[in-house]
Amino acid sequence: MFDNLSFNSNLCIVFEPQNILEMADIAEKVKSIIVEKLGVEASEVTPEASFTNDLGADSLDTVELIMEFEKEFNVSIPDDQAENIQTVGQAITYLEENAK
Repeated sequence: MFDNLSFNSNLCIVFEPQNILEMADIAEKVKSIIVEKLGVEASEVTPEASFTNDLGADSLDTVELIMEFEKEFNVSIPDDQAENIQTVGQAITYLEENAK
């Protein structure tokens, strides 16, 4: 989670801003994919939103979302991990940690 932090000799925290941009880009792209695939309003796509309970996705929709995330972010999401990605925030976190 804190890969973008480093410490200098004075024990000051140095934050690398390019990682903020990358994280924001990932979140925006995830949101865009969800809006496009599920046909929901962008305002509905919040980190807490459940794909099924809040955004109306069925099991096929969730599989298609995972496949699109894999394609867009050049990652392979194993089935056991894909089953644990149930909210927008979980998808963003997984992709931030695993995107190439």
